Amino acid sequence: MSQPYALDVLNPATEEVIATVPGADAADVDAAVRRAARAQRAWAAAAPADRARLLRRFAAVVDDHIEELALLEVREAGHTLGNARWEAGNVRDLLDYSAGGVERLTGRQIPVPGGINLTILEPLGVVGVIAPWNFPMPIAAWGTAPALAAGNAVLLKPAETTPLTALRLAELALDAGLPEDLFQVLPGRGAVAGDALVRHPGVAKIVFTGSTRIGKQIMALCSERVKRVTLELGGKSPNIVFADADIEAAAAAAPMAFLDNSGQDCCARTRILVQRPVYDDFLDRLAPALKSVVVGDPADEATQMGPLISRAQLDRVRSYVTDDLATVRGGAPTGPGFWFPPTLVTGVPPEAPVATDEVFGPVAVVLPFDDEEDAVRLANATEYGLSGSVWTRDVGRALRVSGAVAAGNLSVNSHSSVRYWTPFGGYGQSGLGRELGPDALTAFTETKNVFISTEA
Repeated sequence: MSQPYALDVLNPATEEVIATVPGADAADVDAAVRRAARAQRAWAAAAPADRARLLRRFAAVVDDHIEELALLEVREAGHTLGNARWEAGNVRDLLDYSAGGVERLTGRQIPVPGGINLTILEPLGVVGVIAPWNFPMPIAAWGTAPALAAGNAVLLKPAETTPLTALRLAELALDAGLPEDLFQVLPGRGAVAGDALVRHPGVAKIVFTGSTRIGKQIMALCSERVKRVTLELGGKSPNIVFADADIEAAAAAAPMAFLDNSGQDCCARTRILVQRPVYDDFLDRLAPALKSVVVGDPADEATQMGPLISRAQLDRVRSYVTDDLATVRGGAPTGPGFWFPPTLVTGVPPEAPVATDEVFGPVAVVLPFDDEEDAVRLANATEYGLSGSVWTRDVGRALRVSGAVAAGNLSVNSHSSVRYWTPFGGYGQSGLGRELGPDALTAFTETKNVFISTEA
């Protein structure tokens, strides 16, 4: 048995310890799985209307605590207040949306000779959700809400640095009337609590959002028990700007496409690809837009970008922006906190590490391209394929390029990739499976086929 341990939670804007929470070990995970299995059997047996009603009540309770949850997220993750309010609202919306699917989770009647054939969608049992630190609340809900709606129990392991909102959501679930032990939160180190959750034979599926390196390890462990897994991993998304685009609008939108959440976003458009005839004009417009971004206290309503999550993440980002690179930089606070300024890198080849690796900070490279074929080649010159944008006034070109770019989520004349109504996931090293959208609940079910003979 591992030794008891605790997790210190830091405010990234001040580096102060704001809370200390006990970490779960393998024995804690085992006990939680056993409790969850008992709760899940009763939950699955409940009338669908009752399950839907409780999930809607959970959504209503979250709505009553939006500001509290947002302020907690500001303190533990350094998110701007506006972003944090949106994240708490996204949890509410996911619960509402998933509740609507409970009574519509139907199978099919398939025509066959000699009888009637039915398919039945049954819950998996206990689902493990391992959430990241970059969007602790919404991504936790992406797995938790549809899994509960499909009749499963959920064990949520939040990131080591951001457990507080997850713990509060578990309390709110009980306040809303969800059965005890149906939704449990297990703070802990990935190598301890996360490993135990992935390995446990009583956990039927793992949903993981995080780095590609850790995702591969989890996938390998799940394969030992042929355990289901959904992986949402890294990204290095392109922002493709053609010469016929609205250059002013494209340049104005580009900064927050990679600076939102301080660049700690798998969908961040960190490779800005600009057609040569408008390259200089675009940069002339982009530089002042970048420098105008307000970086500072995330609790201030006017702030657009806050700090990075940790000292380790700050060191990682710094390692990519070396002194020999040509850069355009915005401002950032000095003193305590994990601050890095908004940064554009120019004049590097497409194969430079800053142009190929997921930096996961407020850094983007700007690269020129010649024509449509060249744009697609550069966009696909990465192992990732999560998201991307295409800026053009030509509808045919928008459709051609969207079809040619190897990514799971694309937007045209927009940087909006994620909606809870639509499926989300990546190609290649960006992950496996899809989350969100109308089919989200089915990802947490088994399909059972039943044939009933009608022959005498």
